[in-house]
Amino acid sequence: MEKKLYKLNDRVVMKKPHACQTNEWIITRMGVDIKLKCVHCGREIMMDRLEFERKLKKVLGEKDE
Repeated sequence: MEKKLYKLNDRVVMKKPHACQTNEWIITRMGVDIKLKCVHCGREIMMDRLEFERKLKKVLGEKDE
């Protein structure tokens, strides 16, 4: 399986939608944990890197694109 490359401020699509019915997030912090901000409602969550990589569907690129 190909490893997806992502960086700070990238828009990502997760496998399952958030409660607000969108599955697009922006990466706002990276480290051992990854902090994500929902594009639709602004909710922020943190998850460990392994869980994030498991739930990641695809990387859309920079948020300003």
